[in-house]
This record gives sequence, C-alpha cells and structure tokens, in this order.
Amino acid sequence: MLIMERKILIVDDEADIREILQFNLENAGFNVECASSAEEALEKLSPEHGLILLDVMMGGMSGFAMAEVLRNERNSSIPIIFLTAKSSENDLLTGFSSGGDDYIPKPFSIQEVIARVRAVLRRMAPVEEKLPDMLECGRLKIDLETKMAYVDGEKITFSKKEFEILALLASHPGKIYSREDLINELWKDAPYVLDRTVDVHIARIRSKLGECKVYLTNRSGYGYIFNPVD
Repeated sequence: MLIMERKILIVDDEADIREILQFNLENAGFNVECASSAEEALEKLSPEHGLILLDVMMGGMSGFAMAEVLRNERNSSIPIIFLTAKSSENDLLTGFSSGGDDYIPKPFSIQEVIARVRAVLRRMAPVEEKLPDMLECGRLKIDLETKMAYVDGEKITFSKKEFEILALLASHPGKIYSREDLINELWKDAPYVLDRTVDVHIARIRSKLGECKVYLTNRSGYGYIFNPVD
C-alpha cells in the first residue's frame, strides 16, 4: 500500500478541531480516522495508518507521551505531526525529541496543515514505491522510460506536462485527483497555476486518446480519475 493512500489518524480531545481537520483533509483526498484521546489512538492504530496529527495537551496521556510510547515501546516509525498551542522553543525541542516529524502551533491554517501533511508524506515515501517502466491499461500502453504512449500499438505524442499527468493518473487507477492535487504533484516549482490550466491539459490528453478517452473522466466536484475500460 502506498503511504499516500494510508489513513491519517487525527488525535485531539476537542471535537470541533477533529471535525474541521477531518472535513478538510478528506476534501483534499485523504482517508481520515479520528480519536479523542491518546489511549483511544493507541488502540486504533494499525499498519493502515500512514501519519498521525497529534494534539499535545489532552486529558490523560499527552501527545508527547503517546509519541514516546510509539517510538520507544512499539518501535513505530509512523510520521507524527504535533498540533499544539505550546510554541516556545523548549516545547518544540520536546516535540522533536519525543519523536515528532513536524510541529504546527495553534491556531493553525488549514492550508498549512494540508501542505505539511503532504510534505511529510513525500519525505517518508519509501524508494520501493517506484513505478514500473511500462503501464498497460486496457488498449493503452504507457512507456515511462521513453515517455511514449500507444493505443492499439499506434504511437501518440504528448507534451511533457500532458505525459506527466497521464502517467500519474494511470499509475493510480481508481484514485481521484483534484486539480489541487495535480498542481501540487506536477507544478511544484511554479509560483501560481490556475485550475483552468489543469482542465486544458486534461482536455488535450482526452482528445489525443481517441476512443480511449473514456479511461479518463471527471468526477464532478471531486476531480479526475483514470479507469481503463475493456
């Protein structure tokens, strides 16, 4: 299972914060589960989880104490991002020394949380998740080494960015990518990219795919999804 597809576990004793984080992270395409205490989180935690958003100051076991249990008793390397109103230098040092991978002070920006979650997951993604050299998707074949695509053996020429979009979507069939997801993945160095830019590239890809354009569709309100149809 790819780490980007694993669940995010939100641990916070404030219901409104859990709800806000869950709503926005799910809208950003993440699979989310919540726990209202460190004790509940330790019971729920499984290999399906790929990251923990962990409040520090909770009734019962603190977030720092939970992190130490994970690191020292369970030998877990799951990424941990602390969420806390405690933001002094000593607090930050305590967070990192207890096993935290990032530290976000409250009140926080939802967009900052999403960006940091993505950044930590990218850093932690294992090398073995490298894509195969050739993707075979129904009548469509995509050669990731030569950057060429073929429908029924006939070569199709895509621009660099068109090919990158197609390869990303085809590598994760059935997964919905929002426009924001695609921009964050494929235009990382661009200062500003419009959603319309993504739509134009997708339209060009579908046009070039001919009859295979049905593989690439738009889920209204969610994003784009690639599903080969026999």
